[in-house]
Amino acid sequence: MPKILVVDDAAFMRMNLKNILTNEGFGEVVEAENGEMAIQKYKNEQPDLVTLDITMPEMDGIEALEKIKENDPDATVIMCSAMGQQSMVIKAIELGAKDFIVKPFDKGKIKEAVSKVLD
Repeated sequence: MPKILVVDDAAFMRMNLKNILTNEGFGEVVEAENGEMAIQKYKNEQPDLVTLDITMPEMDGIEALEKIKENDPDATVIMCSAMGQQSMVIKAIELGAKDFIVKPFDKGKIKEAVSKVLD
């Protein structure tokens, strides 16, 4: 059963994504509310997948992605972005993110993206 780390500074977004992933049977979900916590949780939990919000206080998703990839070049990461963050998404893909999903979350798109990267 895969383990997924959901990283977002907004608690309702984490809950929303966690509910979708759990209801779709994707496995265990652990949460982090910023980039710093994401790096710690990644080291401790060794998740199969990380969903990483781009815009967060303290450390944004791009920086967290870089650090996670430094520690584990094989890390599987899907970025979560609001509309209009194309340049950040492109940078994240260049840094090794596997895919991205746009907020507000669409259950079908999440299912598709997660299924694709976990296969």
